Amino acid sequence: MRDTLFHILFVWYPYVCLSSFIFGSLIRFDREQYTWKASSSQLLRKRQLFWGSNLFHFGILFLLLGHTVGLLTPTSVYTLFITVEQKQLIAITAGGIAGVVCFVGLTLLLHRRLFDDRIRQTSTYMDLAILIILWVQLSLGLLTLPFSFAHSDGEVMLKLSHWAQGILTVQPVDAKTLQGLDWPYLVHLVLGMTIFLLFPYSRLVHIWSAPVWYLGRKGYQVVRRRPMETSYVRKSL
Repeated sequence: MRDTLFHILFVWYPYVCLSSFIFGSLIRFDREQYTWKASSSQLLRKRQLFWGSNLFHFGILFLLLGHTVGLLTPTSVYTLFITVEQKQLIAITAGGIAGVVCFVGLTLLLHRRLFDDRIRQTSTYMDLAILIILWVQLSLGLLTLPFSFAHSDGEVMLKLSHWAQGILTVQPVDAKTLQGLDWPYLVHLVLGMTIFLLFPYSRLVHIWSAPVWYLGRKGYQVVRRRPMETSYVRKSL
């Protein structure tokens, strides 16, 4: 029974979540472009929004980048420069700092949305649910730090990276290899995959609208042409 449960959660479930993430996003963009937004509340509690939003976005972007590089970089590549133990220490330190920053920002945003009646009225159930799920996920991530210190040899990190790389290359590892992990890691993995599952149906889709293409765009000058009648009047004068 335990083997079957782990196989469902860590072999089948990841592909369900990835399918929802990719195809759900495409379908929503194609069919419901006008829902690609969230109700604005930026005029309410602006100071709390400023600090919460900036801290949250700084932390979450760093964590997303760190998780992507950390989990998907083959061991044979990064061991050319650092050892597994050193990578683990860097991940704990950098991830811990970014996690605390993100946690503080998200707590401010969640408090603002839950305890201000006017803001809560502009929020959907999914808005609140996704913030709560992210808050729990961040709490679990921070909770794994003491366990990571206890496994300073990097064994757990290697198991997690091999699992993630196996999912991405459609060569999933045997789910039994994850059975020895401490419960915070397991719940963190399942809840993280669930966020991908819910992504297309929440306000998280605004990530796809990030204007990153502006970074490489050439500069241009807007030239406005004066109406003919205005030019004629001015010349007559």
